[in-house]
Amino acid sequence: MAIDLRMHAMNKSWLCMMGVLLLLLLQMGCNKNDKSNNTGGGPPAPDENPGLPAYISVSPQDTSDGWNVSTPDAEGVDSQKLLAELQVIQGGTYPKVDSVLVAKNGRLIAEAYFNGYGPDTLHDLRSASKSITSALTGIAVEQGVVSTEDKLEYLVDLDKYKNRDARKASIKVLDLLNMNSGLACDDWNADSPGKEDNMYDAGDWVKFMLDLPMVANPGASQSSYCTGGVVLLGSLVASRTKMNLDDFASQYLFTPLGIKNASWRRSPDGKATGGGGLRLRPRDLAKFGQLYLNQGVWNGRQIVPSQWVEKSKQSMTTMITSQSNGYGLLWWKRNFQVRGTTQEAFFASGNGGNFIFLFPQEQLAVAFTGSNYQSRLTDQPFDILAQGILPSLR
Repeated sequence: MAIDLRMHAMNKSWLCMMGVLLLLLLQMGCNKNDKSNNTGGGPPAPDENPGLPAYISVSPQDTSDGWNVSTPDAEGVDSQKLLAELQVIQGGTYPKVDSVLVAKNGRLIAEAYFNGYGPDTLHDLRSASKSITSALTGIAVEQGVVSTEDKLEYLVDLDKYKNRDARKASIKVLDLLNMNSGLACDDWNADSPGKEDNMYDAGDWVKFMLDLPMVANPGASQSSYCTGGVVLLGSLVASRTKMNLDDFASQYLFTPLGIKNASWRRSPDGKATGGGGLRLRPRDLAKFGQLYLNQGVWNGRQIVPSQWVEKSKQSMTTMITSQSNGYGLLWWKRNFQVRGTTQEAFFASGNGGNFIFLFPQEQLAVAFTGSNYQSRLTDQPFDILAQGILPSLR
């Protein structure tokens, strides 16, 4: 009998151990899409494509994800014109546009998915992610843990890094938000030492940025596009909030928005970074845009400070070699013709055709995902807006 009891105990212990092992394996599997996504250097991994048929709707379903839904005609938009433009995309006129979502007056009125992608597909937003990092910074500022006027000499020990410079010490959080830090970083200049490809080859991305020399005074009227500066900004937000950037985003931005699935680009140390590569569902990307049209409020809850949203609409600098009207707080600004008048929109922009366009006067948000990476076709959404979506407004 004693032997039987011991065998029973051993079997029970073995089963417990197997259960724990199975649980760990399941957790690893559940987190695989997030933890192993785009860690370290090299090109981003492609999005998973479920191979779904194209889908167009000008009467979106209420999926209980937080969106109020309506129809174009009910919100002052010509449904036939809008539908026709979405069908043009389906016909192949605009290749590799993967989704289009249109919201008017706070309601989702149209959504379309192409090229095998669907409403639940996580899509790499590339640099449109930077505008989300801006929102996280605004939340941290509201919490009082960081200020836009805080300087690097206060936030980090610069004696640990190369090229110690009084100008570097005086770089403000605001300069990182406006991309005019003065660091030798320009992604659009192949000879720039701080361009993002060089950063991705480094083992420590934050150290790479803090080691860079200065080439200009911080706060200049012109900006140089610098992904590494936003990586540094995200790291500073994480440090000041004493939370990982993805955990901070989940608690204070994504969960309040009802965003349940997100995947971050991670540096070689495994930490989430804010410079680009965040993956979201298209509906969740559109939610983020609507949040800004609502002055930082979603379903009655203030998530991003309203004053931060107002500042995000303003042009604080101009971007070198850019055709946009201005730049500020990691948002672009550009004028559009709407019903014969000139209106300025502000928008998030990512390589491949990933955009959120916001037209405050029209209470219009238009989100695009696309896969035209490193291609001149990345700007196709501007044509789609001008040719079909904006003309559909009554």
